[in-house]
Order: sequence, then C-alpha cells, then structure tokens
Amino acid sequence: MDPFDAGAGGILRQPKAVWATAGASVVAFMGIGLVDPILPSIAKGLDASPSQVSLLFTSYFLITAVAMLVTGFVSSRIGGRKTLLLGLAFVVVFAGLAGTSDTVGQLVGYRAGWGLGNALFVSTALAVIVGAAAGGSAAAILLYESALGLGMACGPLLGALLGDASWRYPFFGTAFLMAIGFLCITVFLREQPKPARKTSLLDPIRALGHGGLASAAVSAFFYNYTFFTVLAFTPFVLNMTPYKSGAVFFAWGVLLAVFSVLVAPRMQRRFGSLKVLGGSLVLLAADVLVLGYGNHTAAIVCTVLSGAFIGVNNTVYTELALGVSDAPRPVASAGYNFVRWFAAAAAPYFAPKIEEWTDIHIPFVVAAVTAVLGAAVVVVRRRALTHTAVELEPGHATEDGVAVFAD
Repeated sequence: MDPFDAGAGGILRQPKAVWATAGASVVAFMGIGLVDPILPSIAKGLDASPSQVSLLFTSYFLITAVAMLVTGFVSSRIGGRKTLLLGLAFVVVFAGLAGTSDTVGQLVGYRAGWGLGNALFVSTALAVIVGAAAGGSAAAILLYESALGLGMACGPLLGALLGDASWRYPFFGTAFLMAIGFLCITVFLREQPKPARKTSLLDPIRALGHGGLASAAVSAFFYNYTFFTVLAFTPFVLNMTPYKSGAVFFAWGVLLAVFSVLVAPRMQRRFGSLKVLGGSLVLLAADVLVLGYGNHTAAIVCTVLSGAFIGVNNTVYTELALGVSDAPRPVASAGYNFVRWFAAAAAPYFAPKIEEWTDIHIPFVVAAVTAVLGAAVVVVRRRALTHTAVELEPGHATEDGVAVFAD
C-alpha cells in the first residue's frame, strides 16, 4: 500500500487523535531550532556572551538526555496519553516563563524545564501515533517523520518572524501553540493500553550492553556534536538579522525534511545503510570545514547544504538504533538517545568556548573531526551493525528528532 494514498488507511486519512498528536509534534520539534535566529538578539538583550547564550541548547539537551531514562518508566505506568499531556504542560509553563526572563541564568534554567517536557512528549509521541493510526505503522511513521521535518524547518522561521519584534515573543508563541496542542490531545486522544511489562529506570542502560546498540550510540554521539555545532554556533558566525538567519535555517530545515523522508530511503535501498551513513558523515565533515573557512556566502550555502546530510544521517541512525538489538524499541531508543544527546548538550557550550580560546575557524575543525570519528566507528564496528542494515526496511523506523532529531 502506498502510505500517501488518500484512500482508507492512507497517511491523509487518519483519526483526529493522530492529527492532534502529529500537530503537537510539529510544534515540539519547532522548539529545537526556535532560538537559532534570535541567539544574537538574546545575547544583546540580556548582555550575555555567545557561550552564555549557547547554554540554552546545553541545558535543554542535558536534561533531555537524562530524561530519556525516565520517560519509559513514566509512560509504562501512567500511559501514553497522560505522559504526552504531562510533557506538554511542562513545555507550556517553562516556555512561557522563558519569555519573562530578566537574566540569561533564568532563561537557561527555564529552557532546562522545557527540555524535560519535550523529552516526555517526543519520546512518547511516535508510539501513540502508531497505536492510534489507521493503515499500519508505515503510514504512521511517515506522518511522524513529516511532522519532524516540518517542525525543524518552521522553528527558525517562527523564531525569526516573532523575534524580529522581540526575542521574548517566540517563547510566548511556543507556549500558546503547545497549549492548543494540549487541548487537542485532551479532546481527541483516548488513553491507549499500558505495556504488559513496566520499564525500569535501568533498562535503557542495560540495553547498551549490546555491542551493536552501543556502537550506534557512540557513533551518533560524535555525529551529534557536529550537528549541534552547526545548529547552535553558526548563527553567531553568520551574524545576520533574525529574518535573514531564519530564512537560512528554514532552507536548511526543508533540505533536512526532504532528505530524511524521501531521499535517505532510496539511497539505502541502492547502496546499503552503512555505506550511505559513512559517506554522508564524511561529506558533512567536508561541508563544515568549508563553512568554517569560506567567505560569508560560502558559509550560508554550506549551512543550508548541511541539512541534506543531517537529514540522511538522522534517518539511518535511528533505524540502526531501533533494530540492532533485541531490546524493545522504546528501551533501545532511550538508551541510544541517552548517549547521543550528551553531545547535543556539549557542542553548543564548547564551540563558542573553543572560539574564545583559539579563533572562529577551529570549532568547525573540531566538528569535522567528530563527524569523521562517527564514520570511523561505523567502519570499525560494521560487523556489529551489518545485520541491522539488511533486516530493516529503510525509511520506516525514524522516531525522534532532531530522527528523533532519529533524536
């Protein structure tokens, strides 16, 4: 069946509960890149340095990483619907509070609470969509991937449009949209059956004892350092108005969405997942080197182009993480995300620090090296990862962000 078929069970004919969850997912993913175009404005408005403002990403993803050990524990006990609503409530409260911040410390703290809410929501949304969707998991996952791509593309655009008036408005706007999502899920989504077995806090850590899953997580850790160097540090390098920066990252997000949903599966079928992943990581390394050493026009082009490589990588990494071990998918995903999100927390902090210690080029050299290290792990550990690339159906396992992101 073609998942795009508008007939019964196609992606366009889904229950209201699925559309409500998918719509809230778009806004959740928007929150990742929302602050990108307004980072310089926040720095100016709160009299903060780039490294201080970049802590908005660090606190967000550090809490997200730790929360991955908690989300399965919570959702297996209170159910998917209540977990989604709890996550949305956290986002509404802390995104709204972020807009009232008077110091960068307050903003970083509120952003951490936002990260906890987003972790609870995003980690549960795919399972809820698959459970409530018509037409099987293929259409449901494609809908989720589309929500991811749309959110990543529109986040910087919304940040630019609202942030041009004040850096506070994007935070208030997110809180308002998430409140609408909360109401829609309350009205349209019924509680789904709880898992037969409750997830413990240590299950994701135990899952990392599998060599293949650990290899995928370590490789993704290096890759995510590169990814979030581009996302969090590049706005300071481009030094553009919120509108122009938002347009650049909107184009970046469009490429991410297209290559994640449409291009990556076709490339996997033709060349194999591991070859596609290794090649994409090397190309991403070359791209960020040119971004760091090229002129302003080259930096803009390479920023947009990086979205293509990031889209491919997100899809392949998530499929590897979800299929390489015998652990249940939610548990494997939690363990994998626990490792990789630490890099997403580290890169926004260290990139501007490295610039302060050296010069503006070196953070991109480091990012290129980490991308190559990610590819090296794939090559060295290919035996542990190979059976995943053969058994999985390309393009039908993405579950997080940033897919999951993979995140």
